[in-house]
Amino acid sequence: MTVWPEERLVTSDSFNTVDMTINVGPQHPATHGVFRMVLTVDGEMVVDCEPYIGYLHRGLEKLTENHDYRQSMGWWDRTDYLAGMACEMAYCMAVEKLGQIEVPERAEYIRVMMVELSRILSHFMFFGAFGADVGSFGTSFIYAWRERERIYDFFEEVSGDRMFPTYFRPGGVQMDLPANYEDRIRWLLGSIRQGLEDFDGLLTGNEIFVERCRGLSPVTVEEGVNWGLSGACLRSTGIPYDIRKVEPYSIYDRIKFDVPVGKTGDVFDRFLVRMAEAWQSTLIVEQCLDQMPKSGLVLNPDLPKTLRIDEGECYVRTEGTKGEYGVYGLAKGGNKPYRMKLRSPSFCNLSALKKMVVGHYVADAVIILGSLDIVLGEVDK
Repeated sequence: MTVWPEERLVTSDSFNTVDMTINVGPQHPATHGVFRMVLTVDGEMVVDCEPYIGYLHRGLEKLTENHDYRQSMGWWDRTDYLAGMACEMAYCMAVEKLGQIEVPERAEYIRVMMVELSRILSHFMFFGAFGADVGSFGTSFIYAWRERERIYDFFEEVSGDRMFPTYFRPGGVQMDLPANYEDRIRWLLGSIRQGLEDFDGLLTGNEIFVERCRGLSPVTVEEGVNWGLSGACLRSTGIPYDIRKVEPYSIYDRIKFDVPVGKTGDVFDRFLVRMAEAWQSTLIVEQCLDQMPKSGLVLNPDLPKTLRIDEGECYVRTEGTKGEYGVYGLAKGGNKPYRMKLRSPSFCNLSALKKMVVGHYVADAVIILGSLDIVLGEVDK
């Protein structure tokens, strides 16, 4: 039996660990864009998290000040580039409020349908990327891309472009829907519902997925409100706060739909809320098809060729795909806005990342980040 000298024994008093710093991103698929977070870890436990943003800054708000109201449309659908038409909706509503511009009824229904299809498009991207974050590898991406491509194909038929349609206009939309739009959309809704059922089987019913997500990084109601969360991140805590219900805009007051909520605000609840929201969006699109006038104007015919707006100020907020997407507008005469400021839901949700990640394992940090469903074009502007 070997007897070790007393000086070679390691005691709890003499054993000290040194915290390690790990850079995650900005060039990393798990950061969902050019985002960087610096994790300080003690063993496998995260003790500090410092987010770094700005890698995708393009000066959106300043560019808007130097272009006329219609030209700036192209910048705004590049904020949340996963759901461009939802961003176009908020910008157009701000311009219409400043200029007191009326929108034809048929155009309002078309807008809501396109926005809800964009919401589904964005959520499918979340399901695919988040599934890969948790460990389903390429399967979830294949499921997501199948349905996203079909929605993109329809967007191309409608607007001529897939990812950056620039389809909305102050006062309506660029052009009417294709002649076969109703059959096309109803077929698309059937495909989307099948895709959601596929994801339900792949992820929601997957024991490993559930074990990785349930109980991870829970957020209380008080924390959600104090941190300024919105969208699915806030509703997962149990608050049924949806701007489409709280302050109905466009024709949402004519549409019946539920606001899905969670119970504990954890990662799994954030996933479930988005899954339920996608189902609700299919019902909204269906009701729009049933209620929409079969013919009529899609763009206000009284607008001048060059849009000029007198002095005015407004704030418009919509229920974007990530949360409260708000636009502050200030006009001081002329054909260009004096100021256009974006209230980014991803930026506000991301500000809570440090509090969500600290105290959890390194392996879970990427999952927690993924559950916020950020888009960097919206964060960095």
